[in-house]
Amino acid sequence: MTTTFRRSPLALAVLSLLESGPMHPYGIQRLIKQWGKDQVVNVGQRATLYKMITRLQEAGLIDVQDTDRDHRYPERTTYYVTEAGRAAARQWLAEILSTPRNEFPEFPAALSFFLMLTPETARELLAERRDRLTQKIAELDAALVTETEGFQLPRVTMLETEYVRAVTDAELRWVTEVVDALRDTSLSWDFEELRKLALASMPTD
Repeated sequence: MTTTFRRSPLALAVLSLLESGPMHPYGIQRLIKQWGKDQVVNVGQRATLYKMITRLQEAGLIDVQDTDRDHRYPERTTYYVTEAGRAAARQWLAEILSTPRNEFPEFPAALSFFLMLTPETARELLAERRDRLTQKIAELDAALVTETEGFQLPRVTMLETEYVRAVTDAELRWVTEVVDALRDTSLSWDFEELRKLALASMPTD
């Protein structure tokens, strides 16, 4: 079974968490944060989660189990994953895990226009990024050893944190090398000279 629903990290998270049993949106959001999935799944605004749940329901990937209408509390709807939803989640996992994808992140795009800055400004900005990456690694290391309500999560539930930590560490080492090269001027450029070179290489017709 295949689906034409456009996959996203949040959609995959909702379907996967509902595999453990029916839940209401607040429970889904709480589990995403409790298990550290908010490092790789953007669920900052609850409205975003509700919109995704509506789309998944309209696509037949989840459905309503029941609605609690206790007058003492706000109405709360519980959802469950359908067979189509289970199939979609496994289809997405197979595609994502097996096939690298060019996701066009912002940082490499900014690097491609690095030459618009002076070397001094570029060094200052990358030095700021280096410091923030160092802090992020410290936070990820803390997350990897943190217990959740007294229970140590199995490694399999923390693989995305391990991955983010490894990628962040690789980026930190590369950024540090570039900052050092900018400092000792082994990496330098003149924007006007590069602009003239670009103009000279443009087609004349």
